[in-house]
Amino acid sequence: MGNSYAGQLKTTRFEEVLHSSIEASLRSNSLVPRPVFSQLYLEAEQQLSALEGGSRVDNEEEEEEGEGGLEPTCPPNPYQMHPPPEGCCTTDGFCQAGKDLRLVSISNEPVEVPAGFLLVGAKSPSLPDHLLVCAVDKRFLPDDNGHNALLGFSGNCVGCGKKGFCYFTEFSNHINLKLTTQPKKQKHLKYYLVRNAQGALTKGPLICWRGSEFRGRPTTAGPCSSSLFPPLDSSGPLAAFSSEPTPGTNASIPLGAPPAGPACDHPSLAAATSPAVSNGQDSPKRQQLVKNKLAAVPRPAALGIFSNSGPPKKRHKGWSPESPSAADGGYPQGGGNRAKYESSGLSCVPQVGLVGPASVTLPVVASGEPVSVPDNLLKICKAKPVIFKGKSSSHGNFPYLCGNLNDVVVSPLLYACYQNSQSISRAYEQYGASAIQPISEEMQLLLTVYYLVQLAADQVPLMEDLEQIFLRSWRESHLTEIRQYQQAPPQPFPPAPSAVAPVTSAQLPWLAGLAASSCNDSVHIIECTYSLAEGLSEMFRLLIEGKLAKTNYVVIICACRNAAIDSCIAVTGKYQARILSESLLTPAEYQKEVNYELVTGKVDSLGAFFSTLCPEGDIDILLDKFHQENQGHISSSLTASVTKSASLDVGGAPACTSECTQSLDLGSFEKVDFLICIPPSEVTYQQTLFHVWHSGVLLELGLDKEHMTKQRVEQYVLKLDAEAQTKFKSFLQNSFQNPHTLFVLIHDHAHWDLVSSAVHNLYSQSDPSVGLVDRLLNCREVKEAPNIVTLHVTSFPYALQTQHTLVSPYNEIHWPASYSNGADLYPENKKYFGLSEFIESTLSGHSLPLLRYDSSFEAMVTALGKRFPRLHSAVIRTFVLVQHYAAAMMAVSGLSQMKNYTSVETLEITQNLINSPKQCPCGHGLMVLLRVPCSPLAAVAYERLAHVRARLALEQHFEIILGNPSSGITVGKHFVKQLKMWQKIEDAEWRPQTYLELEGLPCILIFSGMDPHGESLPRSLRYCDLRLINSSCLVRTALEQELGLAAYFVSNEVPLEKGPRNEGLESDAEKPSSTDNEDEELCVCFETGSTSEKRSPVKRERPRSRDSASSCRSSKASSSALCGETSAQPGGPLQGEQTRSPQPCGPSEEGRGPGDKQRLRASQGPPAVISRHSPGLAPQPDSSLKTSQRSVQVSVTSSSQLSSSGSSSSPMVPAAGTLVLQATQCSVTKACQQPPVVFLPKLVYDMVTSTDSSGLPKAASLLPSHSVMWASSFRPLLSKTMTSTEQSLYYRQWTVPRPSHMDYGNRAEGRVDGFHPRRLLLSGPPQIGKTGAYLQFLSILSRMLIRLTEVDVYDEEEININLREESDWHYLQLSDPWPDLELFKKLPFDYIIHDPKYEDASLVCSHHQSIKREDRGPSRKPDDLYVRRQTARMRLSKYAAYNTYHHCEHCHQYMGFHPRYQLYESTLHAFAFSYSMLGEEIQLHFIIPKSKEHHFVFSQPGGQLESMRLPLVTDKSHEYIKSPTFTPTTGRHEHGLFNLYHAMDGASHLHVLVVKEYEMPIYKKYWPNHIMLVLPSIFNSAGVGAAHFLIKELSYHNLELERNRQEELGIKPQDIWPFIVISDDSCVMWNVVDIDGGGERSREFSWSERNVSLKYIMQHIEAAPNITHYALIGMRKWSSKTGSREVRAPFSRCHVHDFIVLNVDLTQNVQYNQNRFLCDDVDFNLRVHSAGLLLCRFNRFSVMKKQIAVGGHRSFHITSKVSDNPVAIVPAQYICAPDSKHTFLAAPAQLLLEKFLQHHSHRFFPLSLKNHGHPVLLVDCYLNLGSQISVCYVSSRPHSLNISCSDFMFSGLLLYLCDSFVGASFLKKFHFLKGATLCVICQDRNSLRQTVVRLELEDQWQFRLRDEFQTANAKEDRPLFFLTGRHI
Repeated sequence: MGNSYAGQLKTTRFEEVLHSSIEASLRSNSLVPRPVFSQLYLEAEQQLSALEGGSRVDNEEEEEEGEGGLEPTCPPNPYQMHPPPEGCCTTDGFCQAGKDLRLVSISNEPVEVPAGFLLVGAKSPSLPDHLLVCAVDKRFLPDDNGHNALLGFSGNCVGCGKKGFCYFTEFSNHINLKLTTQPKKQKHLKYYLVRNAQGALTKGPLICWRGSEFRGRPTTAGPCSSSLFPPLDSSGPLAAFSSEPTPGTNASIPLGAPPAGPACDHPSLAAATSPAVSNGQDSPKRQQLVKNKLAAVPRPAALGIFSNSGPPKKRHKGWSPESPSAADGGYPQGGGNRAKYESSGLSCVPQVGLVGPASVTLPVVASGEPVSVPDNLLKICKAKPVIFKGKSSSHGNFPYLCGNLNDVVVSPLLYACYQNSQSISRAYEQYGASAIQPISEEMQLLLTVYYLVQLAADQVPLMEDLEQIFLRSWRESHLTEIRQYQQAPPQPFPPAPSAVAPVTSAQLPWLAGLAASSCNDSVHIIECTYSLAEGLSEMFRLLIEGKLAKTNYVVIICACRNAAIDSCIAVTGKYQARILSESLLTPAEYQKEVNYELVTGKVDSLGAFFSTLCPEGDIDILLDKFHQENQGHISSSLTASVTKSASLDVGGAPACTSECTQSLDLGSFEKVDFLICIPPSEVTYQQTLFHVWHSGVLLELGLDKEHMTKQRVEQYVLKLDAEAQTKFKSFLQNSFQNPHTLFVLIHDHAHWDLVSSAVHNLYSQSDPSVGLVDRLLNCREVKEAPNIVTLHVTSFPYALQTQHTLVSPYNEIHWPASYSNGADLYPENKKYFGLSEFIESTLSGHSLPLLRYDSSFEAMVTALGKRFPRLHSAVIRTFVLVQHYAAAMMAVSGLSQMKNYTSVETLEITQNLINSPKQCPCGHGLMVLLRVPCSPLAAVAYERLAHVRARLALEQHFEIILGNPSSGITVGKHFVKQLKMWQKIEDAEWRPQTYLELEGLPCILIFSGMDPHGESLPRSLRYCDLRLINSSCLVRTALEQELGLAAYFVSNEVPLEKGPRNEGLESDAEKPSSTDNEDEELCVCFETGSTSEKRSPVKRERPRSRDSASSCRSSKASSSALCGETSAQPGGPLQGEQTRSPQPCGPSEEGRGPGDKQRLRASQGPPAVISRHSPGLAPQPDSSLKTSQRSVQVSVTSSSQLSSSGSSSSPMVPAAGTLVLQATQCSVTKACQQPPVVFLPKLVYDMVTSTDSSGLPKAASLLPSHSVMWASSFRPLLSKTMTSTEQSLYYRQWTVPRPSHMDYGNRAEGRVDGFHPRRLLLSGPPQIGKTGAYLQFLSILSRMLIRLTEVDVYDEEEININLREESDWHYLQLSDPWPDLELFKKLPFDYIIHDPKYEDASLVCSHHQSIKREDRGPSRKPDDLYVRRQTARMRLSKYAAYNTYHHCEHCHQYMGFHPRYQLYESTLHAFAFSYSMLGEEIQLHFIIPKSKEHHFVFSQPGGQLESMRLPLVTDKSHEYIKSPTFTPTTGRHEHGLFNLYHAMDGASHLHVLVVKEYEMPIYKKYWPNHIMLVLPSIFNSAGVGAAHFLIKELSYHNLELERNRQEELGIKPQDIWPFIVISDDSCVMWNVVDIDGGGERSREFSWSERNVSLKYIMQHIEAAPNITHYALIGMRKWSSKTGSREVRAPFSRCHVHDFIVLNVDLTQNVQYNQNRFLCDDVDFNLRVHSAGLLLCRFNRFSVMKKQIAVGGHRSFHITSKVSDNPVAIVPAQYICAPDSKHTFLAAPAQLLLEKFLQHHSHRFFPLSLKNHGHPVLLVDCYLNLGSQISVCYVSSRPHSLNISCSDFMFSGLLLYLCDSFVGASFLKKFHFLKGATLCVICQDRNSLRQTVVRLELEDQWQFRLRDEFQTANAKEDRPLFFLTGRHI
């Protein structure tokens, strides 16, 4: 892939992590096939098989007969039983052989149980009180989760011992069940049987048939949601988001079986959405409906519907119990315990499971005596008692309630909690159930009493507290056993009930009474003898008589039957009962209830009550009076607006590594596109558009040109509303049509709407947006598209971190938590203030806590709650709060008597709101956020406050804004005018569209909507009033989401009203921010005061929105300087006059309206200047900050203005100092100094501020989200020290999605790991800058893709062009495609080297030149050879060669990842040939992959490698390349460009890598499908010359073998193809020049260059006529500076390099020098030419060479042989005097010689230095003597072509290893200057002397002893010896 690591990305951490992780990631989109046998299991299908909301019949006999699929009113189909065989026993309880099967009879008898079988109890309708014992193969029974039971049956009779019953029908006949319905094992096999401590067989846990019964082995918290504040969508999908009641839904037909009767149209008793007001008869809207349905349904069907619950199929034999199932197990999301009352908590169908707690709305006939609810109960009690069903010996026989059912609420939550806590962690299962007993039922009840006793009067019980109490108690009682088994991962398993209970049922009432005696009667115990009905009646009597006035909880215990207990707990405390009953409502029910109260006028009584409070009559009368008195005296105060800044900081780089096997190859993508999906909130939509617009991301991604329009930006942001589908379809279509574009689907605010689309399908008539996220983002097209990556972005990722999540834990990116030692994450003068800091501020030692509650408000609400028990507390709270605000406004306006009718807190808020603009010269005010979740109540509050404001003539003082998700912002004209004036906005049409644009506007923002949707608030937010948030928000997501509204960045420099930061719960230590990336990081940069003055005139800030606005790409010098800084400056704010500078009172950028922003952008040009300093290095990007100034209008901040930075655009600067005092009063100044103050309901405040023993805020251990549930009560607690990553892993282990959650069906999808390879999750605290982060991510991803598709290639002009010989001959046939042989032979050979890599090499002279070598530019310093070579960045074409980082589907097979061939399946073959010059046989080894064996010939039968097949010269096929390609390589196993698949355009070719022996394993690992030629070990330290030498010799030897082989086939030797290609491992692309000539010999011609495949070039060359007459063919090296002169002549006769086509036949007698390291190609070229052979360079072809920083000749390091010190050795030390004590070097002698001559040859040839007219004569060998010495090459071979040397006077002679062809007479032909020097180089001293004698050198040359040298090698390394002399 392009550059992979060469030319490293500039920034290290962020991009590096991105680069490596994305590159190595997204490895596979190949799905693991769904197990073939998945249909054998009773398992959930993905769809919902049925949605049942109705109650379940209570008594078991009835339930057993009800059929899931029948219409409720149909009689069951009679079942025809086969008559029993003659003469057999038919007695109930006995088998047909007459053996007793009843548990009571055989419990103590030994029973034979075969291996793999379990004993289970079957229930016979005719013996309701007995269990029949059977032995059943456990494979046909479900696992703990109700899954994986094989269909069919296999059982034995334990009575008579008969074995092998394969059908349950047959078995039920044998044991005389006498059924009237179809026999089903699910219905009749009820319990596991276990041995107790005494060894007796007893009834064990229920068999959990697919969750059909909640009390079966539950592993989840069932409907027991986290608390008595259950999940909002507790009624399951039904009421989750539906606005209409949907009671009429079908209990759909089971998917697995045909309906047994007609499809049922009658609704099951689905009162799921009716409000949990009572047993069922309130809520007039539904009352009628309920009554009608009841009449029609005398006996409802059992609703345990299985997806495969048809009649039993044939037994499937042969599958072991371990057979894999498709799902690894869901959970019985059990609903209620089949209780009669739960409207929605009963369903047991996991697929839909209306699993939430809910109120009882339908009384259904039940066993037991009826209990009448007194008529005036609510009136007397002032609250509806909430009755929690507890222990029940007969499993749910709860008394039937009748009478005034409106006034009680019945819930199964406590029962579910008990059940859950009865199950023991699965970890201990293997040690036998008897080892560890669950906590006993009596103990549970007793612990519950203890818990209730210690609750304070204002506390509400939480299920999670109770679960933890049970867990702790159980752990303490089994400490030793638990320690023993601690390691196993806990998951629920129900053991046998304990035989020995520590507390007996007889003791229980007494102990409970004892416990309650200390609590001042807040817990009252009622003991009853016969049934709970008796106790309930007693409780109602006491309530009516007023005897329970002080009692909050009544515990009813009935301990009569069989020493088992029944119990229930009633909550009668007014406060607790109200909160608990309201918390059982779903959001939809809550909204409806409130609406109903408003519409029906129930609230009028409240208004009447308020009007009586005022001593002077109705408040409205008082207001009117005030209005008349004050008309005409209104002063309007100026207001100004400054928007809040945001910080962008990305700490962790998105490391998307998903563990898959087939990669999504980033290299195959050319660009990035994206779509941002956001919740349907108009403000969020505008805010996101604003961020995208200003981030410049569209320009960066190339998706838009310079002038983008608002409409253009809107294409990239999708509001998930009714219209979303169309836009999304076009996105999908776009992704389908552009497979080479990587589409990033960003799901912002991803915790919103996780409802499964299946739920929506069932309720399509409900809100169309329900389930929209699932329908769009999880649709098949998105999941399967290989070019769509989904990025979920959220502050509350918990609901996406369940056991079924699609996101791999490796694909989660957690913002480095601000709670860690986060100073380095943000700029030094800004710090994030989030939830844990708010909590910290409440601890002692802090002057003013930022989290507060209002006790007088709470007291008033409680009092009114008692007075108006029928009104929902949300209504009461809203009315009280509005009343308080109204009274406070009146008090501030002068009606001081009203101070008594408001609370201190509300008065403080109102005073500051109204007075703040007066204290600021600009008129800046503060914002008060009033959160009213319920829209109708928000509208009421808005109207009332607006009315009061109008009567008090305050319309000009502050604005009241109703913020509704579905609509935009409406602001009065006066305030719009102010905002425009301060923000210098000219656009007449401008209106604020986001809350950020209200910066500095004094206002009350009434913020409605059940959930915030990601709206960011301005920095002028001073008070966050959350007193009205619903108490049901007690799940972690909802709570943190509300508190997240106040999250903030504050100036560190200003002393905050708080102490040290909390190091709270997610200090993500392992992800410190990746902040050392200068320009890639997103930055947080809120500079204030003096620090910023040092940096830049304009301070750069960002809206600190959750969406973290302008990603740092924004070029706007963004910023509100948050008037805070002025407080640190003497200069004071220079307010209103300033243009929108970051000014204390200057508006900041984010407040800019789009029009203004456009102006900005226009004045500034494209957002190219990007100030992104990494948070940790804030000071560094000084320059970029300066350049990113906003535009001409940007004025400086006060501080820099006063320091006369000179860039102020403000005409009038008031005197410094005049405004100092006021500056400190400015509300925005304060805003920048401290976060807003948050007011919470007391209940929520207690929850948030209390901590557990580890210091973890209690809120963090709540159920994480409404749409999930705990997998088990047996879970460890979260820990305070957990990082975000550890929390994620915790939730992934301990939470499961509810059936209504979109991930619910994920496990069954057939993927083994369940993760999607292209899903990422970015989470970070609210308001910290995630929008900017993901926009930045897009930019980085885009740059990365471009980087991956780009490569740095050498781009250097040819050297020595002006030295080219101007001969008479040029190749003038400009349009010839191939050289004309006769013409070409006449061309002279150009000796001069033009390849720029030889810029430092000696010039080769020919007799034509008289050169002034000084003309050449200054040569490079030798050491900088690599560093200083010029490169150009090129886009990889589709014909590029690639390294190992490239993966795409096309070349998988080529690379060896092919199913037909095992990876690395290759064989080693030896190949030997003799070579006389080496004096020995050469043995080479070939490694040949199986897939490449067809290129070779093997002997039969031995399989010995004989030769490599060669084609014929006459072959004309275009399907393959004829010439084998050899690539010598070293040190580049990863980076070498050996993947020629694309370069060859898929054509067949033979490619051989030539590697050294020691590198063979690593090359083989990286290139398993390439043929390797392994050099003998003696060449391990050799240079490239050895490889070239062996390639050529091997090829010639092979040519001979092929000629011999094919001659036998009748082919002439000369017809065998004689060419090979020798290519460098860095050749990346090939080009061709197209000439447009103006005539054959015209001087005028134009040309263009294009990229072509190597196949094109090779086939062109191979097709050349007379090609076999050329010895060497090559091409130009590409350069962007190539001129027409270079390409004008199509062919040249000159040196060729890098990529050569070599004729091994013609060059048989010309060898490469196997000793060479450098310049061996120049040496070879000169030898070939001197042998009279033709070298042809195709000038119209060029090769691009990639710059690769590793391997190649750079891998040779010259070090000292003795010391380990890596001291640099300079080239002067490479030679020494013989026998000296010089340090020997560890390097080959030849390399030392070449390097020395390159750098220091002037020591041997002083006369030659810069003396280009007198070159050094080289005989038979070209050696580089450095660029300042010219050389002349001659060959001593007879008949060789040499230049005429008669007119040369040489300045030196170099004889290198000369052979016998060099004789004395040969040398005498040359003339030397006087004083010229000679250097003779030989293998040893002896041959030196012999050479001197043989060549008679002493005749003309003078030698001295001291002129002898050697290379600095030890003797064993065979040094080379030199002798130098002077010419006489």
